[in-house]
Amino acid sequence: MKKKFVSMILCAAMAVSMVTGCGAEKSAAVPEAQGQQAAEGVSGENSKYEEFLTVDVFDSQANYQGIQSGWFAKIVKDKFNMELNIIAPNVAGGGDTLFQTRSAAGNLGDLIFTSADRGRLQDLVTAGLVMDMTDLIKGEENLERYRDAIEYSNKELVEEEGIYMIPSEVTTLSPTTPMEGTDCNSGVYLRWDLYEELGCPELNTVEDMLDVLKEMQELCPESDSGKKTYAFSLFKDWDDNAMKQGAWLPSLYGYRFMGDAVYSADDSLPPQSLVDENSVYVRNLKLFFTANQMGLMDPESTTQNYDTLYSKYKDGAVLFSPWPWLGQAAYNVTEHVEEGKGFMAIPVADTQIYSWGCYAKGNPANSAMIGSKAQDPQRMADFIDWLYSPEGIGNSAGHSVTLSGPEGLTWEMKDGAPVLTEFGKECLVDGDAQMPEEYGGGSWKDGKSQLGIKAISSAEINPETNHPYDYTLWDSYTELNSNELIEDWQKHYGVKTAVEYYKDHGQVLVAPGCSYSEPAEDSEIATIRTQINSTVVEYSWKAVFARDEAEFDEYIRQMQETVYGLGYERILEIDMQKVADQKEERQKVLQ
Repeated sequence: MKKKFVSMILCAAMAVSMVTGCGAEKSAAVPEAQGQQAAEGVSGENSKYEEFLTVDVFDSQANYQGIQSGWFAKIVKDKFNMELNIIAPNVAGGGDTLFQTRSAAGNLGDLIFTSADRGRLQDLVTAGLVMDMTDLIKGEENLERYRDAIEYSNKELVEEEGIYMIPSEVTTLSPTTPMEGTDCNSGVYLRWDLYEELGCPELNTVEDMLDVLKEMQELCPESDSGKKTYAFSLFKDWDDNAMKQGAWLPSLYGYRFMGDAVYSADDSLPPQSLVDENSVYVRNLKLFFTANQMGLMDPESTTQNYDTLYSKYKDGAVLFSPWPWLGQAAYNVTEHVEEGKGFMAIPVADTQIYSWGCYAKGNPANSAMIGSKAQDPQRMADFIDWLYSPEGIGNSAGHSVTLSGPEGLTWEMKDGAPVLTEFGKECLVDGDAQMPEEYGGGSWKDGKSQLGIKAISSAEINPETNHPYDYTLWDSYTELNSNELIEDWQKHYGVKTAVEYYKDHGQVLVAPGCSYSEPAEDSEIATIRTQINSTVVEYSWKAVFARDEAEFDEYIRQMQETVYGLGYERILEIDMQKVADQKEERQKVLQ
């Protein structure tokens, strides 16, 4: 695989001219005057960095391309006298094309945030695209806190001695400490106002909610704008090895996918085949099929994208949400909650929700690296160290770690505890605010870090405050964010948060956090896997929208027959071995 990767780079070098477009994006993304203004002067804080730099950041997790702007850019400029030119495959067409093209040119970027697993780190090291950071990070106090995880990950993923990557989601917590704060990543989220109007009927299984949702639809047949309401609305954007939303029900019963193998959070149950007629995945398809038969499924599910779906949630056209960050984020705005309307978690008696334990050895799925041709490598190492500092985490935390912003502006310490300021309330509770000019101006939302690097675990404690980094776990935020909707829900269940309820009722199944990395696969296996994936996705959608139960069963049969004809047994065997290897890795971190 190493030879193959290097050969690919040499062959692709003929196409290097394509890469100049990536460099050209810098000047197109930011006006020349802005670049000149950024380079003017060096504050006392960044006096050790005399030359102003535009740093190319290859970032697999970013959903933004171009020069980072706003208040986060101001912090980076003041501290490091540089600006970040983000190069994002997600924006540039997706897939590995941009990665391969820039690799062929021999320069991915000054800073690299990408996956280190599935053999990628070894490929990057072999091809000479990333730098050994061993000497660069000596004395970096923030990275030193996670030294064990850093050394462990590098030894596991690369043959050469040295430190070539810094894993994400590092932690000082136990691998069995759940990452979730107030909500699990998946659950049953229903319109509380409608559910309560029905008398809060108990749900023993997820299938029980179908009749409840039908009654809710009858109570609220139209959205805020007068469109027909549905219980379920789906989209295809994120489909991969299966229908993305078909992984929702498995997660409620403690399962996740490893390719075509379905494994339990704590390995207490034997793994399943994804396409087996009794698998939790097929059970999810059957639930969606039944919902469609009942008139609960949005008929536009097969053609809409995520943005369209999100707008329907904002309009109140969808009554069920599989994730808290969809229904609640879109619909639970001030206007609605003041009317007592919004999505809340509804417990289902027989579920045990899959919960990620903290990654005791870090998560290599997104890692920080320094390019072999980086400008000022020491400055790049200093910047990475800062990203793992309390200040850096608070201002740049990606995805599910909720960033709190600059201390003194959005939050402050009072009586030994962090609390949001009035301005912080505008930014973090109300959703946005205009930043002061001394902080770079612009809006809070537009100026947030676009890096997407989640340096530490969601549950990590800030050593400087002795409180969680995640401000939604602060007592001051809980009090500030309370409203009639939340208080009504809390009164009914006798707890403050959904996670508290699930823990109290033994309905959380924690997967020990480990840095297991799937091995690289040769082109033959990759081709077979791609064919199987597309088949599973195709027949899953057909089954959900089948005319009747006989046709549903026939589509499931055709799916099984087709994938086995493509070599499914071989792929399943590989994935089952991965599950076994991951189990072994989990046992190591628990020792």
